[in-house]
Amino acid sequence: MKAHNLVLVANEASTPLARKVADLLGVEFSEMIRKRFADGERYHAFPTRIAEKALVIIGATHNDSSHQEVLDLIQGGRYWNAASINVVIPFLGYSTMERAKPDSLEIPKGITRTRQIFRARPDFVAFIDLHSEAVLHAHTGEIRTKHIWTDRLVVEKVRSLGLENFVLVSPDYGFSKRVARLASLLNCPHTAADKDRYDTDETIVGQISSVVKDRTAIVCDDMIRTGGSIVQTANRCFDAGAREVYVLATHLVLAGDARHKFEQGRIVRVIGSDSYPAVEPDHLVDVYSVAPLIKKAIKSHLISPVDQAREFSS
Repeated sequence: MKAHNLVLVANEASTPLARKVADLLGVEFSEMIRKRFADGERYHAFPTRIAEKALVIIGATHNDSSHQEVLDLIQGGRYWNAASINVVIPFLGYSTMERAKPDSLEIPKGITRTRQIFRARPDFVAFIDLHSEAVLHAHTGEIRTKHIWTDRLVVEKVRSLGLENFVLVSPDYGFSKRVARLASLLNCPHTAADKDRYDTDETIVGQISSVVKDRTAIVCDDMIRTGGSIVQTANRCFDAGAREVYVLATHLVLAGDARHKFEQGRIVRVIGSDSYPAVEPDHLVDVYSVAPLIKKAIKSHLISPVDQAREFSS
């Protein structure tokens, strides 16, 4: 597949990120034609012919509207005979709900929503820093999937801070394996807190190892939703003697009063990616882009090495 046979589109929320990817790939970004009818129904049209071309769709599914738009784009690509339909989900909504508690009768929407994406019949779906890889297996084996890890970008970002004598901290043991992997790449120590969840958005974080004493602690997680457990972990780090605390997470949801919690919690900086739509850097939040990782995934999946050498610079 050559680059000129690729059509890159996005749902409305992920359009800024998709434009960055298009620039890196050296292809034109195709802005979907959108209208809103008086009764609330939405109109979509592709701005260019997609028949016999590789359609690439970039779309976070962080709310119901964006999730539905991704489904519409996939089905639209199928209707207008795209040669292949390739989807990149920077942020997967409901990703923390990948399983249901026994006898709870709750709907594990991390699985059911992902199945909706797969059943729309894309050829390839890539996800960035999933909360659980269980969702990768929510199909019948007919769709190629890829889990894109941000490790390389995270390591580069931490090194750019110029910190010395720092330690990585996981807010719970469930995420500690990922933190250990990052710590090995950064050649630094790591530890984990004890965390118990007692309600939908409520947690209790226990003590932190004394390894953080007189060090800069970097609290790491896959996403920051309301910030409650992160701030608790930061406080436990201060209790254990940490000099200062940074926070690092891929997906910056920052719901409710999360920013206020961080400012009140003596957090130096919150570092994360642009995978979650509309996150802007400011005095507290430091944002790096996942566009280079998406570019790499698209090139490796769709564009042959010969075509890459001819049409793209490394």
